Amino acid sequence: MITPLAASSVTWVILGIIYFVLLVILGVMSLRKGHWVMFIIGIFFPLFWIIGAIMPPTEAARESGVE
Repeated sequence: MITPLAASSVTWVILGIIYFVLLVILGVMSLRKGHWVMFIIGIFFPLFWIIGAIMPPTEAARESGVE
């Protein structure tokens, strides 16, 4: 039988893993779109990784054809 405390701990661990995976994915998306400054700032403030992933690619990224 799982106690409520154990279930709560497992939930937080799973949510933490999902949060970490999403941040890594968004950070890589920022780099691929040419927003390397947003990536560096995002190491300290992860909100910038989300912004960098949503922004359109830079001209240099478009020309390289990486996307």
